[in-house]
Amino acid sequence: MLPDADDLPDVLLDLAVGHEDINGLVALRGRLIEDPGARWLLDRCVDALVRDMGKPGSGPRIPALPEELGEFGRCFFVFVYVAALPRVRAYHRGRGIPDDISRRTLADLGRHLAVHRRAHGGRGLKAPGWLGLHFRGELYQLGRLQFERAVLGTRMGEAAAAAGHSAGPGDPCLDVHIADFRGPLTPEACDRSLALAREFFARHFPEERYETAVCHSWLLDPQLKRYLPAESNIVRFQERFHAARGYEEEPDDDGPIAFVFGDRGLPVAELPRRTSVERAVGDHLRAGGHWYGGHGWFPL
Repeated sequence: MLPDADDLPDVLLDLAVGHEDINGLVALRGRLIEDPGARWLLDRCVDALVRDMGKPGSGPRIPALPEELGEFGRCFFVFVYVAALPRVRAYHRGRGIPDDISRRTLADLGRHLAVHRRAHGGRGLKAPGWLGLHFRGELYQLGRLQFERAVLGTRMGEAAAAAGHSAGPGDPCLDVHIADFRGPLTPEACDRSLALAREFFARHFPEERYETAVCHSWLLDPQLKRYLPAESNIVRFQERFHAARGYEEEPDDDGPIAFVFGDRGLPVAELPRRTSVERAVGDHLRAGGHWYGGHGWFPL
């Protein structure tokens, strides 16, 4: 299922893997091929990943491997996704999904390797399970935003229904995600993504009626409005959503630190203050505050 050592670099480059990672991953491929236990695990993981391809919410739980495996463990799931690549590309073709959308969606593999390198200075995937959504046909990159095929949960669905929306718990929805390394989150870019999403899902998943967009993110924490101007991209993004209440109120300080500064392990006292968002995140934490995940919806 894996490309041979000569073909692997081209496959990785098509997935936006950085040039500095290519030689190391080719070397790790050789180690994987020579290890019967690793090959067995690779086969089992790929089989689980592609089973029920395209069915939202049915994918396997993909945990990070033990730290003592070092770089081999941190990169193992790169090879799982490369091995599954022909299956997801075939699924995309079967749905009539344009090749450019397929490529840009699956190129998130390279982006996540870049996120790991920025934070830790080496190769690896910090949260390998997240990419299962891409390689199972559940999530698509459409312009600036990513859209995941999902269903409305109880709290979000009840909030939408209580507001008079036509959808409720258990109905299909699009879960909106904001990827790093994709430029500013401008209103114009978001408008374009939403227009692409409305057309894309109606055309390629006509049996699924998506009337609702949802988002679960620290970017929807209303405290950000205390620090950012009303015309900022983040505040204007927040204003698209109706807030959904009733979620647990556990602090999520690591999320903003990781997203804004690249490394969730940075000491709060040393967080830079170069931009308005950096000042907002760092100053709030230094003042003893906490950040929380926000939850919202709006009708499509």
